[in-house]
Amino acid sequence: MNELAFSLGVLVFLVVLALAFDFMNGFHDAANSIATIVSTGVLKPYHAVLWAAFFNVLAYALFELKVAATVGKGIVDPTVVDHYVIFGALVGAIAWNVITWWFGIPSSSSHALIGGMMGATIAKAGVDALIASGILKVAAFILVSPLLGFLLGALLMLAVSWLCRHSSPRRIDRWFRRLQLASSAMYSLGHGSNDAQKTMGIIWLLLIAANATTPDHLPGWVVASCYLALGFGTLFGGWRIVKTMGQKITKLRPVGGFCAETGGAVTLFIASAGGIPVSTTHTITGAIVGVGSARKFSAVRWGIAGSIVWAWVLTIPASAAMAAAGWALGRMIL
Repeated sequence: MNELAFSLGVLVFLVVLALAFDFMNGFHDAANSIATIVSTGVLKPYHAVLWAAFFNVLAYALFELKVAATVGKGIVDPTVVDHYVIFGALVGAIAWNVITWWFGIPSSSSHALIGGMMGATIAKAGVDALIASGILKVAAFILVSPLLGFLLGALLMLAVSWLCRHSSPRRIDRWFRRLQLASSAMYSLGHGSNDAQKTMGIIWLLLIAANATTPDHLPGWVVASCYLALGFGTLFGGWRIVKTMGQKITKLRPVGGFCAETGGAVTLFIASAGGIPVSTTHTITGAIVGVGSARKFSAVRWGIAGSIVWAWVLTIPASAAMAAAGWALGRMIL
């Protein structure tokens, strides 16, 4: 009876910890959704996070749970996962998110979670417990998502510049201030569809390990709570990162914000439809750089962009190392 109560207590604790990570994911990545629309002056920060959070949660009604299935069953062997592995993965991901948020570095919460899963699993069962096909898919999109965002952002910027070549700057600003509301909403939908589902996959793994569900059934309460936790995190916003994303990489006007958000949104829609967990941070950064490059190559502050890339490179190994330490800690305290 005591063992059952303890097991239930650990299960509840880890679900709450996973939702805390989901909240932090929204908090950390709020800059991805709102940086362009705030920096162009279309919305004030508080209104922007309300707007983004609403569309984060609305994704619940619009997207299949393919990303959740990939994270839950396609990165590590579910049969080796236990509560220690889940604890270690979440500790590693949360620790890396806190560090990068503190220094205002727009790193990937998604890759922190993937790295955490890998590190904790390797600590328990070695590299044989990793699923190569799923990891290679994630690794490929570390390059594909920012490059696709870059390409779409640049092409949209060039197309809009050509279509509006006879319009006055004031008229262009007026129209694209309105259109940026739509592009920001699209990007926030894409953010919700991809990022909330990653935490669903972690909780799904935990419930499977606890024999509380099956690999064929993701409980509805998990889906709803993950979307809501991400939305609330976005509502509180990671303000330290907004300035880096919105103005330090390149100066944006409403037309540039529209092109960056639309290019990023299309990239996220493609990834979510394919069940690929990608970094929303990588995606929007690539799109912003693409927009700046389309205007003028020197308009991009490549030194800032380079420091962001270094954070991307370090995210998976750093979070994996922290997760391995978290797994060892979990063995002592859970």
